[in-house]
Amino acid sequence: MTEALKRNYQILEEIGQGRFGTVYRCSSANNQDSGFFAVKSIEKRLVSGDSLESQCLLTEPKILHHLGNHPNIVKLHNLYEDEFHLHMVMDLCDSSDLHSLITRRVFNESEAASVMTQLVQALSHCHRHGVAHRDIKPENILFDQRNRLKLADFGSAETFMDGELMSGIVGTPYYVAPEVLAGRDYNEKVDMWSAGVVLYILLAGFPPFYGESVVETFDAVLRSNLRFPTKVFRSVSPAAKDLIRRMLCKDVSRRLSAEQVLRHPWITNGGERLGDV
Repeated sequence: MTEALKRNYQILEEIGQGRFGTVYRCSSANNQDSGFFAVKSIEKRLVSGDSLESQCLLTEPKILHHLGNHPNIVKLHNLYEDEFHLHMVMDLCDSSDLHSLITRRVFNESEAASVMTQLVQALSHCHRHGVAHRDIKPENILFDQRNRLKLADFGSAETFMDGELMSGIVGTPYYVAPEVLAGRDYNEKVDMWSAGVVLYILLAGFPPFYGESVVETFDAVLRSNLRFPTKVFRSVSPAAKDLIRRMLCKDVSRRLSAEQVLRHPWITNGGERLGDV
């Protein structure tokens, strides 16, 4: 590992493996009261040339530095680089990610509202700073030791100027917005579609658009035929379903922005049933 990294941090046990490197738990060598961090060590030899992976390697630290501090976004504390590795020292999120949680149970509305409020606050911050995440999914929604949501993995993120459109097919089946799959240029509201899918899954336990294969799933997303099966959604409030409809709106001009989601009654009421929308 880079000598500067080893001088400043005590590297502890391995906590994760990825395609391009390893994640370790670490602590500050100079300040024992600063707590623990995660260091993502990426092997450059596994990421070569002008590939998408190579671009992601360079994109994530730049994006995190640009976004600065936000309580619901993983913070980049330090960056070290040598001939063979890139080391990113970040917030430690060693609790279960949202994917692990939703495989165990369905969330009630107040729990779902707490998750969505934190997620959309993170997205609002990103969008105000001209950053679209472009890969919102439960695996990228982490929690720290205080159970505070931390949005992570900005390798697919893109920066944009106000009113500027983006292009390129990025994202994950089930969560990717229909305009992305259709090959059209798009704006930051692709994140709001993906967040709407997350909300649906929190309350239902399964995605709103799916098929037996990736191709069938993409076809279902492109059709965007949103349904609320009575057996599952009987006890879900009209306000929650209204918010889902407004986030999973195929017409991008009518799809809610992050700021509009934060002002929706279901969010402001914390998921409590205080009357229909």
